[in-house]
Amino acid sequence: MGATVDAPPTGRVGPVPVVNAANGLTALRLALIPVFVGLVVVSDMVHPGWRVAACLTFAFASVTDLVDGWIARRYALVTSFGKVADPIADKALTGTALVLLSWYDLIPWWVTVVILARELGVTLIRFWVIRYGVIAASRGGKAKTAVQTLAIVWYLWPVPAALTGVGPWIVGVAVVVTVVTGLDYVVRALRLRRAPR
Repeated sequence: MGATVDAPPTGRVGPVPVVNAANGLTALRLALIPVFVGLVVVSDMVHPGWRVAACLTFAFASVTDLVDGWIARRYALVTSFGKVADPIADKALTGTALVLLSWYDLIPWWVTVVILARELGVTLIRFWVIRYGVIAASRGGKAKTAVQTLAIVWYLWPVPAALTGVGPWIVGVAVVVTVVTGLDYVVRALRLRRAPR
């Protein structure tokens, strides 16, 4: 008898349709960005009710990133569209939030520039090494995303005045983790390029 090939977890055979639950959540995340921007602008970052709405919208959009990835892996729904659109949606959501918070003088502009420069740099590095292989997401990268999300949520939510001093510490941790994981990505990319074929 010939060797058998294991089927995907769902028993799927054939190409994965582009229109599926995972890609639908990615598209939803992209669609929520203008809604989030509108809520922030309406709130002018001074009206608590609108700030809460903006914060919940951002948090929900961020959660869809975790869910769509899990669905894609669990049900074998990984597509070329998802591979491209998912990181674009993530960076667009986080970048938009950081720019808005800096615009309203809640987060220093240099923090936003450092984080966005890191994300752009990592994206360019991915293209630089794509012919050599794919660098898997690390725990550090996941921690970076988590702490960035926490920092943004903290500044969107109308926290009591007595707790405002916590925000800069969260942002500080986010910057450090962002820079360190960015450097780690550079090192891993260089090793991948130098590895014998």
